[in-house]
Amino acid sequence: MKREYPESPIVGVGAIIIDNGRVVLVKRAHAPFLGEWSIPGGAIELAETTHDAVKREALEETTLEVEPISLLNVFDRIIRDNDERILYHYVLIDCLCRRMSGDLQAASDCDQARWFTEEEMSKLPLPKDTAAVIHQAFENIARNS
Repeated sequence: MKREYPESPIVGVGAIIIDNGRVVLVKRAHAPFLGEWSIPGGAIELAETTHDAVKREALEETTLEVEPISLLNVFDRIIRDNDERILYHYVLIDCLCRRMSGDLQAASDCDQARWFTEEEMSKLPLPKDTAAVIHQAFENIARNS
């Protein structure tokens, strides 16, 4: 799958894992977003369901087994190069997830994986849409508690 200068958007998933008032974020080891904190996730593979992709990506990047419990948001992340050509175009499906088992560890594509409180997370330089969907997840948890 050609990620840079794609011929069509790439569909990806994000696993927003909240447990005991904390959310998991990973520090990316590769472009795009090299060295930046983000939601664990990645591209859906051919013949893979969204649900299974969320579980796989969470396990691959954090070693946590999760269960997706609700869809939070779908949005486009379009990044242009200096010539205004489309460098990356992702359609991202973010799901709120329940941690089922495992201990948090950085795994594939990640330099670090950490638990953050909502206050700690708000001090990170996250993209606005990422911060917004994480806040939405915390609100969802609070509303259903």
